[in-house]
Amino acid sequence: MSSVLIVEDDLDIRDLTLFRLEQAGHEVRTAGDGTEALAALAEKRPDIVILDWMMPGLSGPEVCRRLRAMPGMEGVVVLMLTSKAQEADVEEGFRAGADDYMVKPFSPRELAVRVGALLARTRP
Repeated sequence: MSSVLIVEDDLDIRDLTLFRLEQAGHEVRTAGDGTEALAALAEKRPDIVILDWMMPGLSGPEVCRRLRAMPGMEGVVVLMLTSKAQEADVEEGFRAGADDYMVKPFSPRELAVRVGALLARTRP
């Protein structure tokens, strides 16, 4: 079972994502903002982080940069899930260290498939 951390300030999106990924067999934790996400990362290393961009406090790209600098977080997959759809936004997300980028509104089924594919690529 893979460990997933969902970082999303919109409760409806967070609950939908949580439900779909639990249905797919993942162990899921959630955080409502960037500061909470960093605390959750320090507590337990996930296999993948699904990260919103626009949140109170720290932005998704800033959380991603900090995650990439944390010891022991090598190999953690980051999927940015955001409504920011401009080409420059996508570029910034990848420059911050994201492994994949998905734009809202999104298909929960596609999200679960992407998570599975990303995790399959990172396992030996």
